[in-house]
Amino acid sequence: MAGEELAQLTGIRKAAIFLLSVGQETATEILRRLEPEKVEEVSREIAALQGVGTTQRDAVLTEFYHLALASNYMEEGGLAYATALLRRSLPDDAAKKVIGQVTQAIKRSPFSFLQKADGENLLTFIQDEHPQTIAMILCYLPSDKASEVLAGLPSAKQIEVVKRVANMEQTNPAVIREVEQGLEHRLSAIVNQSFEKVGGVNTVAEMLNLADRATEKAILEGLEAEDPELVESIRRLMFVFEDILQVQDRGIQSVLKEVENDELALALKTASEELKEKLFRNMSDRAADLIREEMEYMGPVRVSDVEAAQQKIVDVVRRLEDAGEIVIAGRGGDNDIVE
Repeated sequence: MAGEELAQLTGIRKAAIFLLSVGQETATEILRRLEPEKVEEVSREIAALQGVGTTQRDAVLTEFYHLALASNYMEEGGLAYATALLRRSLPDDAAKKVIGQVTQAIKRSPFSFLQKADGENLLTFIQDEHPQTIAMILCYLPSDKASEVLAGLPSAKQIEVVKRVANMEQTNPAVIREVEQGLEHRLSAIVNQSFEKVGGVNTVAEMLNLADRATEKAILEGLEAEDPELVESIRRLMFVFEDILQVQDRGIQSVLKEVENDELALALKTASEELKEKLFRNMSDRAADLIREEMEYMGPVRVSDVEAAQQKIVDVVRRLEDAGEIVIAGRGGDNDIVE
């Protein structure tokens, strides 16, 4: 199904196709979470469908998967983080499309002007607001950020806010907009600032990626005695799945010997075409065809499952590098390599 043809489908039609594709039990669970008028609207659309072709269904499911992936990235680190990962995970055209959809969704959502603030700053902004206002804001924030703000409120206000959130089933859009405009006006001088974080685990990972192996090893071993969880967080950021592109071909072959086909097929679900081709190039034609076939018939999968499979392979790469069995270009110590 061409992208232009998919773009012509309305959101309701896509929702109807999606619900038909995921099975009755899952579709019923989804419909339970929708507002009554939306249930009626999508039900009428389902009834009107004359038949859905495989190509059309796969196109809709792929779009949903990409948007779910973007949503997951958004929850992890915001729009900038999601944009960077999508560009690495998807072909250029697909990444641009998903980024555009996510950006538009953010612009349309109430209190979107607060999205740029981290939890600590956001708490400072709204902690003196009326509990009803805070409750309304929290309902439109990602769960992790809302939880962080709620935890920072005084205990008495926490209870008031939670009660209001629990009882807030529907709110007049005009009321939401009025509260949003008032808050945006009062905080305009603050929320328009660019909040940038310096330091942090990402910065450490970037520095150690450029250090020689002896320095990296000494620092991580010394830190591990005090904070092993921090060391693990740093290690996971130092080398991510797409960085396998930096592994030499002989190293790729060593890695593939320790990875099951089903695990590799799952991990490649969100990989760039460049990485896929590099891996396929280092296995037999038959093995590559089997992986491609398994990926084709796998269908939609959970983002968490893909990331878990990718992390297992990254762990194999890290173990083989520590053992000196493979070389990763761009890591400290490149000048010691002799071909």
